Amino acid sequence: MLKTENITKSYNKVEAVKGVTLHVAPGEVLAILGSSGSGKTTLLRLIAGFERPDAGIVSIEGIDASSPIKMIEPSKRKLSMIFQDLALWPHMTVRQHIEFVLKKDKLSKNILNSEITTILDHVSLNGHNSRYPHQLSGGEKQRLAIARALASHANYLLMDEPFSSLDSMLKEDLQQLIIELKNKLHMGIIYVTHNIEEALVLADTIAVMNKGRLEQMDSKDKVLANPKNEFVRRLLRIE
Repeated sequence: MLKTENITKSYNKVEAVKGVTLHVAPGEVLAILGSSGSGKTTLLRLIAGFERPDAGIVSIEGIDASSPIKMIEPSKRKLSMIFQDLALWPHMTVRQHIEFVLKKDKLSKNILNSEITTILDHVSLNGHNSRYPHQLSGGEKQRLAIARALASHANYLLMDEPFSSLDSMLKEDLQQLIIELKNKLHMGIIYVTHNIEEALVLADTIAVMNKGRLEQMDSKDKVLANPKNEFVRRLLRIE
C-alpha cells in the first residue's frame, strides 16, 4: 500500500499541502479531485519524490520513502509518473522509449524483445515501433507515455491530468485502457484531475482537495451519497 501521513509542504510560508493523509492499494484507482491551486499536483510530486515534505511521511509498501529527514530517489520508489505534458523524448522511437527503460534490467535480447512486444500490446501500439513522437496522434502519444511507465514494472502509476487536452472520444478510449490495465496488472493508480466526469469514470476512491486540505476521502459511491460538507457537494454537483 502507498500512504501519506499528515504530509505538509509550504512555499514562501504559504501551505500548498496541509496535513494530508490518504492511501491507495494495488488494484485501486484513487482520483484526487480539486480545482486549480488546490494542492493536488504538489501532493503528487511529494508522493513521487520530486519534493521534500516539511512534515509528515510518504510510505510505500511499508517503507518510509519521504520525510523531512529522509528521501528515497524517485527511481527507487516502485512507481512511475505520467506528466501533463507527457515528457516524451523527441529523438527516440516508440521502441526506443520502452527499450531505454528496460535496459536497466540487463535482459537478454530475446527477453527484451518479448517484453517490448508485451508492453506495446498492452497499449495497442505494436506496429508503431519505428515512429517518433511527432509522427503519433494525440491518443497514440498518451499510449506511449503509459507504455513507458509500464516498462518500469512499477507497483503504482501516478497521473497528473494526462487527458486534459484530448477530445471526448479519445479520452473515453484511454479511460477504458486505464481501467483494463488496473485490472490486468493489479496496479495502484493515483489520478489527479479537476474534471469531475473523469474522476467518476475511473475512480474506486475519491479524495477531494481544497486549498491544500483533504476535505473528504472515501469510496466513490460513499462520497456521492454522503458528501461531507457544502464544498464537496458543490464540487461534485450533487443536488
